[in-house]
Amino acid sequence: MAQVYPFQAFRYNPQRVPFDRVLTQPYDKISPSMQDNYYAADRHNLIAIEKGRVYPTDSSQNNVYTRAAVAFESWIRENVVVQDSAPAFYGYSQEYTVPATTERRTRRGFIGAGKLEEYSAGVVFRHEHTLSGPKADRLELLRHTHTSTGQLFMLYSDPQQRIDALLKDAESAAAPATELRDEFGVIHRLWVISDQDRTAAIQSSMQDQKLVIADGHHRYETALNFRNECHQSARAPHPAPHLTNTGLASYDLAMMTFVNTCSEGLTILPTHRLAANLHDFSWTEARRYLEPWFEAEAFPFADERQGAEAQQNFLARLHQSRGERAIGIYPTAEPGKRAYYVLKLRRGADLSQLLPAVSPLQRELDVVLLHDGILEPAFGITPHAVTAEKNLTYEREAYAALDAVDRGAAQIAFLLNPVDVEKVMRVATAGEVMPQKSTDFYPKLLSGIAMYRVNG
Repeated sequence: MAQVYPFQAFRYNPQRVPFDRVLTQPYDKISPSMQDNYYAADRHNLIAIEKGRVYPTDSSQNNVYTRAAVAFESWIRENVVVQDSAPAFYGYSQEYTVPATTERRTRRGFIGAGKLEEYSAGVVFRHEHTLSGPKADRLELLRHTHTSTGQLFMLYSDPQQRIDALLKDAESAAAPATELRDEFGVIHRLWVISDQDRTAAIQSSMQDQKLVIADGHHRYETALNFRNECHQSARAPHPAPHLTNTGLASYDLAMMTFVNTCSEGLTILPTHRLAANLHDFSWTEARRYLEPWFEAEAFPFADERQGAEAQQNFLARLHQSRGERAIGIYPTAEPGKRAYYVLKLRRGADLSQLLPAVSPLQRELDVVLLHDGILEPAFGITPHAVTAEKNLTYEREAYAALDAVDRGAAQIAFLLNPVDVEKVMRVATAGEVMPQKSTDFYPKLLSGIAMYRVNG
């Protein structure tokens, strides 16, 4: 049973700062140049908390975490950031253009305080493993600021779309409390939903749900670790006043954005693979190995003009082959032998033989077929090499992945179609995990659009 509660969010005060100058992308998506732009935008920009600058002179008394805590406390004192007067859920919509298309979509969800659960409880599920480094960083930040500024992106499945109807009603009843266009052209809108009938209806609709983490695995496990620290501490405080009706302390919950997999507007982008530093690389030898399992359609070209046409035909065929176990491949080759390839699993291929160590659920995933059926046996890229990033790097844009081969930055590119969200849910709720970077939910949830204060 998913326990979800309204809470009193801290939000930027529009009378003091413009939203589009202070909100940021999630910390793990912020490049050095984006960090510089955020710092230059406004002295109250969330970057000072979300991903502050590190200096050579930093010490235990003055560092990125202590500075974040001081900055946030000063913003509260100055009424730059203010707390809402009553507990609420927050309707959150994102209007965007699907990358590499002209299609416009709107994704709707809501922000609430969700009860933290161990994975073993069968309420919250992950779909990928986490790394220790990011968790240590986020935990230290939470210890100092006692504030969650970034969203946990949680999926649930409700074919009846009960909450979606409530969110649309809230949108039609009032203007958004927050509205801005981010640097990627995404329009973010936030509505405060404090009416007790609506909040009770949302809570009731969520009670029978299982939750799958779409984005924010590191932040979720950080919140779990912080909760456990507070439970173990003899100085752990009583539940925060605005949470007494829940019977839980503030650190027993975390701020989450909930999105229905059955609603419109949910987009998953593929993450393509680039391989380099492969010893004795030979596409001819690899193709010979793969021949019994895959049929290959080639798109050859001899010059730049033919190459552009071949590339478009190749990408179109890969897209058309979604659901047919198709993988796009672009290897380096001698002049006159260049070509793009779409590999399709042969009809009747026995995946229990090709992927004997993989569960039946995982065998349905193209990314697993690539890793376990192609990368390791045909190119020697082992799971250990993938984890160590010895041979494999990642690229979201298909054209950039293909260009890396042309530039000599990679020996071969592997292009994937996006995974279906239903498959993500099935794998996760079965207690299994997918390879890293199997999903790219677009767009990202803005940090700072709502913030959750944690006692501990």
